[in-house]
Amino acid sequence: MQNRRNFIKTLTAIAAGIALMTGSLTSSAADDTIKVGVLHSLSGTMAISETALKDMALMTIDEINKKGGVLGKKLEPVVVDPASDWPLFATKARQLLTQDKVAVTFGCWTSVSRKSVLPVYKELNGLLFYPVQYEGEELEKNVFYTGAAPNQQAIPAVEYLMSKQGGSAKRFVLLGTDYVYPRTTNKILRAFLHSKGVDDADIMEEYTPFGHSDYQTIVANIKKFASEGKKTAVVSTINGDSNVPFYKELGNAGLKAKDVPVVAFSVGEEELRGVDTKPLVGHLAAWNYFMSIKNPTNAAWIKEWSAYAKEKNLPSASKPLTNDPMEATYIGIHMWAQAVEKAKSTDTDKVIAAMAGQTYKAPSGFVAEMDPKNHHLHKPVFIGEVKADGQFNVVWKTPGPIKAQPWSPYIEGDDKKPDEPVTN
Repeated sequence: MQNRRNFIKTLTAIAAGIALMTGSLTSSAADDTIKVGVLHSLSGTMAISETALKDMALMTIDEINKKGGVLGKKLEPVVVDPASDWPLFATKARQLLTQDKVAVTFGCWTSVSRKSVLPVYKELNGLLFYPVQYEGEELEKNVFYTGAAPNQQAIPAVEYLMSKQGGSAKRFVLLGTDYVYPRTTNKILRAFLHSKGVDDADIMEEYTPFGHSDYQTIVANIKKFASEGKKTAVVSTINGDSNVPFYKELGNAGLKAKDVPVVAFSVGEEELRGVDTKPLVGHLAAWNYFMSIKNPTNAAWIKEWSAYAKEKNLPSASKPLTNDPMEATYIGIHMWAQAVEKAKSTDTDKVIAAMAGQTYKAPSGFVAEMDPKNHHLHKPVFIGEVKADGQFNVVWKTPGPIKAQPWSPYIEGDDKKPDEPVTN
């Protein structure tokens, strides 16, 4: 019996030693990497736009790792799919922060998904980089906004439409998907148009649900509205895969850009991939980057992306495209890596402090700068016309980067000033 007890004690001690060694090895392995969250819809209505951002995030992480990583450690991506389900974004965000222990998250496209995860990042003091244009009216300590604020996209686009060069539009159709970004953006645009003397009678506003596919009636209503005497333009905040049937119906209805130009805020090169663009030549998009921009930085970035897509055998490998949110993703990841190196830590508060004033040479041809106070990038603005090959011809641009105004001067009720710093 005594021998049996001694044998069991020996086995227990060996098992404890193995567990201790395994735990040490696991801890050591974990210490050799920095986990990075990638939170984008890879299925559902938004997958048409967000899958490319996931792939760009992975390419950028791979690029940084090949150069030695961050703080001498490799970045380890943790990819989750919230499946275009807005509450699921919050669940996946909590998983990334509490279970996967990521140091930072790059993700979200729609504002409703961002709004869903915000309480999680605030509660757990996590860090989110948001790479898509949005409606403003928000400034959060735990978020860096690398996409455009309204004064870096929506307002310049409508000013262009009202200009002689843009067709001198007098009537406007505000057409969007029914959620916070289109409704708030159009609230700002309606107030802006009022400030320019445009009456409500000359503004048509229409919304459709996510995944909407039947645009025949809406396009017919746009044609009727445009036939009532004044030059009309459409401002589109349609998001996701609904853009495909909308643009197809434009072509079917013969609504050409010379008659009723459409300027889109959520349609880039990737969204036009599945559309016959020949009937859409001349319609517009407003962004802070287009693939067609000519400069050495952009050429090198496109070449890198094309090689990566082919190496990984991505579905897009036969026709690799870059777009604005992909550029914003790329810039954001590099800026975060620079800030971590500067802070010598992945601690959220230390990285936030180190992000102030970070710069990065962007594929747009400009040096992107993170505002030291408001967590937004200074960005140039481009207006591009759709070409027959699905690319954009830049017809207008700002002389240089524009400082973001997160809080619009055109609507009331804001309790923060444009330059109010984000504090802990």
